[in-house]
Amino acid sequence: MNRHALVCRNILEHPQITQRELALAMDVSLGTANRLIRECIEQNLITAADDGHYQTAPEGMTLLEHYRVDGAVIIAAGFGSRFVPLTFETPKGLLEVFGERMIERQIRQLHETGITDITIVVGYLKEKFEYLTDKFGVKLLYNKEYSAKNTLATLYHARKAFQGRNMYLLSSDNWMRENMYHAYECGSWYSSVYQEQETSEWCLSFNKKGKIQRVEIGGRGSWVMYGPVFLEREWSQHFFPVLEAYYSLPGTEQFYWEHVYLELLNGEAARRLEDAGITSIQGIPVSRLSAEIPQLDLYVNRQASNQVYEFENLEELRLFDPRYQNHSDNAAMELVSQVFRVPESEIRNITCLKSGMTNKSFLFSVSGSRYICRIPGPGTELLIDRRQEAAVYEAVRPLGITEHVLYFNRNNGYKISEYYENARNCDASVPSDMEPCMELLRQVHQARLTVEHRFDIRERILFYESLCLKYGEIPFEDYAKVKGWMTELMDSLDRMGRPQTLCHIDSVADNFLFLTDGGLRLIDWEYSGMCDPLIDVAMCCIYSYYDEAQTDWLIETYLGRIPDSEERAVVYSYVALGGFLWTLWAVYKSRLGEEFGEYTLIMYRYAKRYYRKLHEKET
Repeated sequence: MNRHALVCRNILEHPQITQRELALAMDVSLGTANRLIRECIEQNLITAADDGHYQTAPEGMTLLEHYRVDGAVIIAAGFGSRFVPLTFETPKGLLEVFGERMIERQIRQLHETGITDITIVVGYLKEKFEYLTDKFGVKLLYNKEYSAKNTLATLYHARKAFQGRNMYLLSSDNWMRENMYHAYECGSWYSSVYQEQETSEWCLSFNKKGKIQRVEIGGRGSWVMYGPVFLEREWSQHFFPVLEAYYSLPGTEQFYWEHVYLELLNGEAARRLEDAGITSIQGIPVSRLSAEIPQLDLYVNRQASNQVYEFENLEELRLFDPRYQNHSDNAAMELVSQVFRVPESEIRNITCLKSGMTNKSFLFSVSGSRYICRIPGPGTELLIDRRQEAAVYEAVRPLGITEHVLYFNRNNGYKISEYYENARNCDASVPSDMEPCMELLRQVHQARLTVEHRFDIRERILFYESLCLKYGEIPFEDYAKVKGWMTELMDSLDRMGRPQTLCHIDSVADNFLFLTDGGLRLIDWEYSGMCDPLIDVAMCCIYSYYDEAQTDWLIETYLGRIPDSEERAVVYSYVALGGFLWTLWAVYKSRLGEEFGEYTLIMYRYAKRYYRKLHEKET
């Protein structure tokens, strides 16, 4: 930290500043401020005016030029799970505080300081940020790994913005009461606030000059990393090559970028890099990284307790901005308020339960009881008829085996249901779990329930295929051949004239709940319809990633006997067709911006492998 430059900057920004005010602004003693002023006058960096005030001299302006801030990078890629359901619709950084969006407040504060070169790293709901390019002239940088990796990867993708430049590094969801940005910054720093109570934040130890010497995760009675960061060009020049090395290391996917700094500071970086076979970075042996890079000095920038805010959850935001207590302008919160006839302030303990393949849902409590609100995901309205889903719940209700549904909207699919405390999902790897689940499926099928709609797998495959083709070709080289195989299987099933009854279709192990009172529930009937009951066995197999031996065991468990050749062939056919169907479903969903990793490949392999198994058995 160049204290002489800091004196010049403070005098430039506040020509009437007194020595006492300077000491306060620089977080030093009055004696130190007096000494620094004398040294600056001796070096012709500042001049003393007749009225007792000071001016930054031309030499001081020349010194400051090296410290001019070039721009800012704002991280805005994450989901913000602790702010559901608000973040189902709006990225956290675009939430308003006192009528102003958090990210817009920061951009305006930067502009007030003359900083207009701003890059926003986006990911989740990236399109929501596009308007900022017109409104403020910012640049957007897409981080395609936002859903799978943490801020280490975010900073890796934004690394070019820091090359040879003095840059602020900000989070879109921070709120600063006063503008704490400057045209000139005289050393790399991390904003910090004091935490008296026990905290999980990153706690700092630093010397008398404010240089950080140690970082520990968690503690009490400590200054903690909290809010904006400023990185000098020299700091970034030496830090980012280490961060790039970390990015490629297995096990760092969930690292914050600060993990790299922490391990450099405590000496762990050398061990991690050497274990990965990396012996040097920029010609420096990794064993001497910490000692050989004094340019990685980072200083604490202590802030008042009411200056910087990082809202941890919706409850904290409610306490800060009373508007969120009863008027969040969020459809799900308004719905819950209406259903339970309570103000939004009484909807508490909100947590993200799932942001999954088809739906998003959150857990909440009202009057001491907990419930689940389901929100259909994007594009789901094309895949699921919610009126048909409602009809299924009506048909199954006499069996008493579903979740307790308190509210169901037949138009948009919003659903509120009771939460079963301490219930657990079925474990597909445990036979004693799967046996009662198959018994429950058999009970459903033997009830011979009927609804007016069918689950027609041929129609679904053709429909999903048409959705995919609207966005381009289906990305499998042998797709035409495999589709021909699936058509052959469907034709064969049609010729069999198999029995039809109400089937669950989505019989994944996670949809079976074991209750604490010994009960068992089968939930989430949105894909259900009339079909061959053996399709439920097949779907359970592929959702559980079963191999052939496990599939054969599950067929026997469901039937309670050895299957005949037709029954086994039917299940194998539905395994293949189910794999093909969900492949197309996942391809379509990926075109909407959702990604499911290897799921698509696994499903496609089921289609091909079980078609071949059927032909092996025939021969």
